[in-house]
Amino acid sequence: THWYLSLPLHLCSLASYVLTQIPSMSVALGQTVTITCAGDQLDDRYAHWYQQKRSQTPPELVIYKDKERPEVISDRFSGSSSNKVATLTISGVQAEDESDYYCLSFDDNTKTHNDLKR
Repeated sequence: THWYLSLPLHLCSLASYVLTQIPSMSVALGQTVTITCAGDQLDDRYAHWYQQKRSQTPPELVIYKDKERPEVISDRFSGSSSNKVATLTISGVQAEDESDYYCLSFDDNTKTHNDLKR
């Protein structure tokens, strides 16, 4: 028996920047899933990833500054960024990973941000 996990993703833009992500993904439990987030501003800004489960408020930070992971987050989560594309990878996907994932970029100089939901 195979179980599949659905990861819904949605697009949002703020200011003059847009981050682009596919609307949703499905993956078999135990497999690896890669979620991408693209935008011109990712060339010179960090990407941060948040996970929001349906019953959870607020979202939980899972990756910050492209690839850094908070200590409380499983090492199954990893991040990278290259050529204006940020990537969140979840290895050995588990049922508990079913969530909305948000990509956010932040400009430390202007204190403005752009986010991409789910």
